[in-house]
Amino acid sequence: MDILSFLLISYKLLLFFSEYSYASDSISSSQSLSDGRTLVSIDGTFELGFFSPGSTKSRYLGIWYSKIPVKTVVWVANRLNPINDSSGLLMINSTGYPVLISQNTSVVWSANLTKEVRSPVLLQLLDSGNFVLRDEQDGNLGTYLWQSFDYPSDTLLSEMKLGWDFKNGLERRLSAWKSPDDPSPGNFTWAVELQDYPELVMWKDSKKFYRSGPWNGLGFSGAPALKPNPVFQFNFVSNEEELYYMYNNTDKSLITRVVMNQTNYVRQRLAWSEATQSWKVYSILPKDYCDTYGLCGAYGNCMSTESPVCQCFKGFKPNSANIDWFQGCVRNEPLNYSKTDGFIRFNGLKLPDATHASVKKSMDLKECREKCLENSSCMAYTNSDIRGGGSGCAMWFGDLIDIRQQPDGGQDLYIRMSASEIAIQPGATDVTKLKIAVIIVATIAVIAGILIASYYIHKRRANAVVILSTISEITENSGYTDQGNEEQEQDLELSLFELATIANATNNFSINNKLGEGGFGPVYKGILADGKEIAVKRLSKISGQGLNEFKNEVILIAKLQHRNLVKLLGCCIQEDEKLLVYEFMPNKSLDFFIFDQKNRKLLDWCKRFHIICGIARGLLYLHQDSRLRIIHRDLKASNVLLDHEMNPKISDFGLARTFGGDEIEGSTKRVVGTYGYMAPEYATDGLFSVKSDVFSFGILMLEIACGKKSRGFYHTDQSLTLVGQAWKLWNEGKPLELIDSFLSESRNPSEVTRCIHISLLCVQQHPEDRPSMSSVVLMLGSEIALPQPKQPDFLIDRKSDEPPPGSSFGKPESSSTNEITFSQLEPR
Repeated sequence: MDILSFLLISYKLLLFFSEYSYASDSISSSQSLSDGRTLVSIDGTFELGFFSPGSTKSRYLGIWYSKIPVKTVVWVANRLNPINDSSGLLMINSTGYPVLISQNTSVVWSANLTKEVRSPVLLQLLDSGNFVLRDEQDGNLGTYLWQSFDYPSDTLLSEMKLGWDFKNGLERRLSAWKSPDDPSPGNFTWAVELQDYPELVMWKDSKKFYRSGPWNGLGFSGAPALKPNPVFQFNFVSNEEELYYMYNNTDKSLITRVVMNQTNYVRQRLAWSEATQSWKVYSILPKDYCDTYGLCGAYGNCMSTESPVCQCFKGFKPNSANIDWFQGCVRNEPLNYSKTDGFIRFNGLKLPDATHASVKKSMDLKECREKCLENSSCMAYTNSDIRGGGSGCAMWFGDLIDIRQQPDGGQDLYIRMSASEIAIQPGATDVTKLKIAVIIVATIAVIAGILIASYYIHKRRANAVVILSTISEITENSGYTDQGNEEQEQDLELSLFELATIANATNNFSINNKLGEGGFGPVYKGILADGKEIAVKRLSKISGQGLNEFKNEVILIAKLQHRNLVKLLGCCIQEDEKLLVYEFMPNKSLDFFIFDQKNRKLLDWCKRFHIICGIARGLLYLHQDSRLRIIHRDLKASNVLLDHEMNPKISDFGLARTFGGDEIEGSTKRVVGTYGYMAPEYATDGLFSVKSDVFSFGILMLEIACGKKSRGFYHTDQSLTLVGQAWKLWNEGKPLELIDSFLSESRNPSEVTRCIHISLLCVQQHPEDRPSMSSVVLMLGSEIALPQPKQPDFLIDRKSDEPPPGSSFGKPESSSTNEITFSQLEPR
């Protein structure tokens, strides 16, 4: 062999060995990485290559710590698609995208790029453990076309973000390995919950497993360990572009990681110990039994130092005689849902589940209290940021879930209570002032009461006698009878107005003051001498059903007091006039907004959901919590009024019926109400119950959610009603297509879907299949699992707004007093 041949062979061998022994931190678009070769970060901390986890022979592309003898993988590319041999090849394809192929043809994994590739690119493993794609000529190493940190596996590293990138449409969440042999995603995940008051949440399948509590500026109220310390620094960023949690090592020489495990201790923070050559557990979550999500139910406080660990807050008692803590706690005294309620401060708590919380950063704590007190759905409040003495306002709507006592931290929470409960509670806000006020008021009341009680009782009884005798006289003379409320007539509390007072207030019933007209008669706006605005219903002289409606409203609504029911101020029976005087609702009725092409845009999804919840609470009060058990029988959009803050108030009780004792169902030969909102058993057989109102509520909730009338909706080329179309889209897995397109920016998809789900439960054919209003309120205010709805009956409708054959009903919704007499009604 000549010298030239020897040199050529030696050169080729040198090239061969250098190809397989040289360790680089990157590959260019003209290079590739095959199984058996690795990339190593410049400082030697991390290594990228192919590996087989556990006892399996499957091959995965991943990143692990290079200097640690215990092979610890922190990222896996092809979690769902293992390679069965050693043919794996990582490369950059002709379009600049990183791809992993096997057998030289099959694409096993490819990167999802959020930016356009315009020049030669480079894949590089950084010292942070981030695997990035960047322009070869780009000197700014912080700008990447793609990065593995955006697609985490089971591990969170220092400087790695957990959360949302709104600008690029990314959610970064951790998911545990299914097993030590299988890196595919298991059923434990950890993510930042996207809501008004964000927090870290761990999930087991689709159920919450653990919450950190919301971020309060310094840390998470439910995770005292996640606070700045000499070892770690924490960040929680929330702005228009990003929402994320991140930690940093204060000592860059430390090797740390946070890992999700497929066990009940799903999140561990670990640090590598050189002394023991092993991983040292720094913290574990959940840390104890009280970290179990929702363990103690609504208004239950989990206290790890007590036995049992579940305790009720002062002012509450167990909801179950068997001490079934999962059913939570109930109030000793019911709320008034008005400004007579107050708040008690509880210290050192993990704040409740913030799914239905709202944050107002511009409010102080005093303004927060007032705002919460004005909303009957608001059950608690506190500062959203506790730095510098506290700022911002966080309010909770609905039942308070997943609270625990934090022995080493926590936060103050102000929980809504009835005035009577506040007076006896130690530690309550302004207790001393309240006691003094109670003593003064009680003393004055005793003295003054003796002097005026007799006069007041006499005047009230006189008013009642005048009102009832006059009503009885006019109804008897007209041939109409009342509707079963005789037993309620003995305890009437109502003010009598002079006709001249009402005439002056309404400018002598001027046409300019007229708000509208129904079967009862015209409605006018008025202003009393003291400046108070009122709405006046004037019984039409030609009204038939109006006489019964007048008596019904006087007897029923005068007794009802709830934030979500319109308030009757009094009446006037003088000369030939019969007038009802109500509080004035400046924003008219709900139908004025949701069915109007222009006005509907004034109600975003948040406002609509607030209205839905308010109506539900109002109905619950009628069915269960009022002194009478009342069936409204005519719930519809035009009978829901809106106050100046768009709070809903149910109105028009002219067709309502009361039940006494254990009665749950009634019947009538005169079916009255509004076509399209009636339950099938009421429309066909005259049977009504609380479940009839539930049916109407289901229809109304669908109308609010989608902005379409139940009776005026027809799907293209089909004769489906709104309920029919909702059922069709539900079965197709596309319920959000029912929603008005303009709501797309403001809606909460899971909340909208849940509302449609609940509405379909409410409109089921058989009353026993429908939920009660108490269940509806619970379903709206929590994340409990919902049963699957059955197919509603009345899905197909004629392409007409006319009522069914045999009906004496004219227009479908001319007023609440339209009467329908059915000889036969066939399901459509």
